[in-house]
Amino acid sequence: MPDGSAVDITIDLDHPPEDRPAPSSGAKPWLVATGVTVLAAALGLTLTLRSGSTPACAAGRTLAAAPPTGTAAHTGKATFYDSKGAGGNCSNPAAPANRLYVALGPTEYSAGAACGGFLDVIGPKGTVRVLIMDQCPECEPGHLDLSREAFARIADPVQGLVPVTYRAVVNPPLPGPLTFRIKEGSSQWWFAVRVGNHGNPLRSVEIRQGDSGPWQSAARQDYNYWLIASGAGPGPFNVRISDVYDNRVTVGGIRMAPGQVQNSTVRMYAPGGGASTRRPSASTRPPGNRPTATPTPTRRPVEVARASAPATNAPTTSSARANARWCAG
Repeated sequence: MPDGSAVDITIDLDHPPEDRPAPSSGAKPWLVATGVTVLAAALGLTLTLRSGSTPACAAGRTLAAAPPTGTAAHTGKATFYDSKGAGGNCSNPAAPANRLYVALGPTEYSAGAACGGFLDVIGPKGTVRVLIMDQCPECEPGHLDLSREAFARIADPVQGLVPVTYRAVVNPPLPGPLTFRIKEGSSQWWFAVRVGNHGNPLRSVEIRQGDSGPWQSAARQDYNYWLIASGAGPGPFNVRISDVYDNRVTVGGIRMAPGQVQNSTVRMYAPGGGASTRRPSASTRPPGNRPTATPTPTRRPVEVARASAPATNAPTTSSARANARWCAG
């Protein structure tokens, strides 16, 4: 086969061969042996080709979902949108005051794992630091959907689409101590909490009833709440938080106060990057300053657990649909 193409050879091992004339008595044994050798070689080639590496397109459908971390630089492209003040898929109470934020595609958003982290984005005319607060279902890896204000820092908005380089920010300056918001509908039998002001992407959140109960691991939801579907007790709670760079802190005195933002005095790490070890109690923000309902983005649909009943199934995401589109065309 001088062109190197595979030849399919069908061998039915479940049925005997059809009756056919017997070979002439003059057939030479060496010809039979040669034919068997060629057949085996061709069959082996075909099986080898069929059991080889996964095609690039198929591999693209199984790309590991993970947020940008570390100091590695990534290349991609940027567009922009406006959240209309909403806090996006990460359930932020609102867009940041400086309006510098970004939405990531499903792979880098990673079912909420990227929420709360920061990226430094370099474009044709400058650099901007943005908060990860939203998901862009139609964006492939490397496609950043910036806020209009952030895009204007790195390019002329009339361009609409520009090449960029970006990297995660490790231990960025924190906007303040950690905050905690227990979701509406929570009780001693169903518990969900959102952690704010952590700076780096989080790895785990654990909850303990009082000071002596066992630690329970909460499951991250793609809308950026941490869920214990069977409940964590009536409270007050200790909450132990770890981020992807092994900063770990514990905050005590978190009350069962659904819908209220509770402020702590604990920062996820010191300005130099060292983790805090204090465990003071949290205080509740005055009612006039707290959000009255779980925020939802205005640009993109978000599936959020109903406040009136415990949610036991994770919200569906559009990762599979987006991955399938990468190989289309």
